[in-house]
Amino acid sequence: MHTTEPDFARRYVNLADAGLGAKALACSDDFFAAMGRMLDPAEPVFVPGRYDDHGKWMDGWESRRKRQAGHDWCVVRLASPGRLHGVELDTRHFTGNYPPSVSLECGLAAAEADPAAIHWQPLLGAVPLQGNGRHWFDLSDVGEVSHVRVNLHPDGGLARLRLYGQPQLPTSDAQFDLAAAQFGGRVVACNNEHFGPASRLLRPGRGTHMGD
Repeated sequence: MHTTEPDFARRYVNLADAGLGAKALACSDDFFAAMGRMLDPAEPVFVPGRYDDHGKWMDGWESRRKRQAGHDWCVVRLASPGRLHGVELDTRHFTGNYPPSVSLECGLAAAEADPAAIHWQPLLGAVPLQGNGRHWFDLSDVGEVSHVRVNLHPDGGLARLRLYGQPQLPTSDAQFDLAAAQFGGRVVACNNEHFGPASRLLRPGRGTHMGD
């Protein structure tokens, strides 16, 4: 485990970024906080006094306490198939209901595949987590991956999931943007980021405000 941001988080693209097209497809339980929130590219926040129909609003995926054997899980389709090199498991603002450990499985399937039909293989064995913290782990190269299953042992809240890797490039003859983040483009240097990170220039779509 890394205790500070490792090289893979700066070198590779976060393929679990919802802004690039990643999507949470299915989960065992997201009663307290919707599964898709853990793929938000923004930093997680805590909003005092904000509540919804299920209690305190939390910025991440949060399941209920399990009352039976087993563990909670969520299937994520990556923004692009690719080879993964590292993961960040972020529990910031989850100080009580965080998972004691998390494991990852991976598979390669069509974008429209039924999550229940995907063949899973181990990607990261169960690793211990602390509350309100950031945890980085290296991943062994298991080949190309399109989907990842996150397993909470047994339950709890995960603020952000970030999966860093090299995306697969389009195989058709169609033109595509070589600088696009979803195809591996990244900013390696700039002279000033006072009003916003230069990496936002490479994200898909049009800017939404002057800081984007």
